[in-house]
Amino acid sequence: MADDIKTLEDLKTAVADAPVTEVRAPAQPVRDNLGRSYATGKRKNAIARVWVKPGSGKVVVNGKAMNEYFARPVLQMVIGQAFTVANVAGQFDVMCTVKGGGLSGQAGAVKHGISKALTLYEPSLRPALKAAGFLTRDSRVVERKKYGKRKARRSFQFSKR
Repeated sequence: MADDIKTLEDLKTAVADAPVTEVRAPAQPVRDNLGRSYATGKRKNAIARVWVKPGSGKVVVNGKAMNEYFARPVLQMVIGQAFTVANVAGQFDVMCTVKGGGLSGQAGAVKHGISKALTLYEPSLRPALKAAGFLTRDSRVVERKKYGKRKARRSFQFSKR
């Protein structure tokens, strides 16, 4: 095609015939009438419903403070990762309800929900959270037990006699 263009008119016709690519408009924030953004986070069998709004950095999980519900410091760190990656630590209040799974899965679900809610509240935070992998749902769940097996894959012990 570049060999065919010799004059300005040829260039104009080539540009006019070129396929048009769509350019996405910047995403608009999604907030309710109380100024909050809502998202659902999931990990393993845990599901977290998360509301994010501007505030002082208070995190409430199932009606309790985060450090009361998630007593282990590792789980508190997991939840705070989304804020540190997005550089908004202490700027948002979080209210969430979580059920299913164990504490580790619930902490991962809350982190996933916070990350999704932050991107809905402020779309410019999406690239940092996406690069850190916080917007991807960790879909690993326990494999179901099959019939004729002792566990999901473990067979019964073979006995020759």
